[in-house]
Amino acid sequence: MSGNMFSPFALPMLMTELATASWETVWHRTALMMTGECTAAEYQRMVTEKMSAMHLASAAMIRGGDATEVLRPFHKRATANARRLRK
Repeated sequence: MSGNMFSPFALPMLMTELATASWETVWHRTALMMTGECTAAEYQRMVTEKMSAMHLASAAMIRGGDATEVLRPFHKRATANARRLRK
Protein backbone atom coordinates (compact mmCIF):
# COMPACT_ATOMS: atom_id res chain seq x y z
CA MET A 1 0.00 0.00 0.00
CA SER A 2 1.33 3.38 -0.89
CA GLY A 3 0.77 6.74 0.68
CA ASN A 4 0.94 8.19 4.14
CA MET A 5 0.20 5.59 6.81
CA PHE A 6 -0.97 8.41 9.12
CA SER A 7 -3.68 9.46 6.70
CA PRO A 8 -7.27 8.92 7.81
CA PHE A 9 -7.64 6.99 4.55
CA ALA A 10 -4.83 4.50 5.30
CA LEU A 11 -7.04 1.86 6.95
CA PRO A 12 -9.95 2.06 4.45
CA MET A 13 -7.51 1.90 1.53
CA LEU A 14 -5.65 -1.05 3.05
CA MET A 15 -8.94 -2.89 3.64
CA THR A 16 -10.15 -2.17 0.10
CA GLU A 17 -6.90 -3.39 -1.45
CA LEU A 18 -6.91 -6.45 0.82
CA ALA A 19 -10.48 -7.36 -0.12
CA THR A 20 -9.86 -6.87 -3.84
CA ALA A 21 -6.60 -8.84 -3.86
CA SER A 22 -8.16 -11.61 -1.75
CA TRP A 23 -11.12 -11.98 -4.12
CA GLU A 24 -8.79 -12.07 -7.11
CA THR A 25 -6.56 -14.67 -5.46
CA VAL A 26 -9.54 -16.85 -4.53
CA TRP A 27 -10.83 -16.60 -8.11
CA HIS A 28 -7.50 -17.63 -9.62
CA ARG A 29 -6.97 -20.47 -7.16
CA THR A 30 -10.51 -21.75 -7.65
CA ALA A 31 -9.91 -21.79 -11.41
CA LEU A 32 -6.69 -23.74 -10.86
CA MET A 33 -8.52 -26.27 -8.69
CA MET A 34 -11.41 -26.64 -11.12
CA THR A 35 -9.07 -27.32 -14.01
CA GLY A 36 -6.86 -29.68 -11.99
CA GLU A 37 -3.88 -27.35 -12.42
CA CYS A 38 -3.41 -26.40 -8.78
CA THR A 39 -0.02 -27.73 -7.71
CA ALA A 40 0.92 -29.23 -4.37
CA ALA A 41 3.18 -26.20 -3.87
CA GLU A 42 0.20 -23.85 -4.32
CA TYR A 43 -1.88 -25.80 -1.80
CA GLN A 44 1.04 -25.69 0.64
CA ARG A 45 1.44 -21.95 0.04
CA MET A 46 -2.23 -21.43 0.95
CA VAL A 47 -1.58 -22.86 4.39
CA THR A 48 1.87 -21.53 5.18
CA GLU A 49 1.22 -17.95 4.08
CA LYS A 50 -1.82 -17.71 6.33
CA MET A 51 0.10 -19.16 9.27
CA SER A 52 2.89 -16.65 8.71
CA ALA A 53 0.51 -13.72 8.32
CA MET A 54 -1.35 -14.73 11.48
CA HIS A 55 1.93 -14.93 13.39
CA LEU A 56 2.98 -11.45 12.25
CA ALA A 57 -0.48 -10.00 12.89
CA SER A 58 -0.53 -11.50 16.39
CA ALA A 59 2.88 -9.99 17.11
CA ALA A 60 1.60 -6.60 15.94
CA MET A 61 -1.41 -6.92 18.26
CA ILE A 62 0.79 -7.88 21.21
CA ARG A 63 2.96 -4.81 20.54
CA GLY A 64 -0.18 -2.69 20.61
CA GLY A 65 -0.24 -2.00 16.89
CA ASP A 66 -3.22 -0.37 15.28
CA ALA A 67 -5.54 -2.08 12.81
CA THR A 68 -3.39 -1.06 9.86
CA GLU A 69 -0.33 -2.75 11.35
CA VAL A 70 -2.33 -5.88 12.18
CA LEU A 71 -3.77 -6.18 8.66
CA ARG A 72 -0.53 -5.35 6.84
CA PRO A 73 0.82 -8.97 6.75
CA PHE A 74 -2.42 -10.19 5.14
CA HIS A 75 -2.40 -7.28 2.69
CA LYS A 76 1.20 -7.94 1.68
CA ARG A 77 0.55 -11.62 0.92
CA ALA A 78 -2.81 -11.11 -0.78
CA THR A 79 -1.51 -8.43 -3.13
CA ALA A 80 1.61 -10.48 -3.92
CA ASN A 81 -0.51 -13.55 -4.67
CA ALA A 82 -2.88 -11.60 -6.89
CA ARG A 83 0.06 -10.22 -8.90
CA ARG A 84 1.71 -13.65 -9.15
CA LEU A 85 -1.45 -15.53 -10.14
CA ARG A 86 -2.51 -12.84 -12.62
CA LYS A 87 0.41 -13.75 -14.90
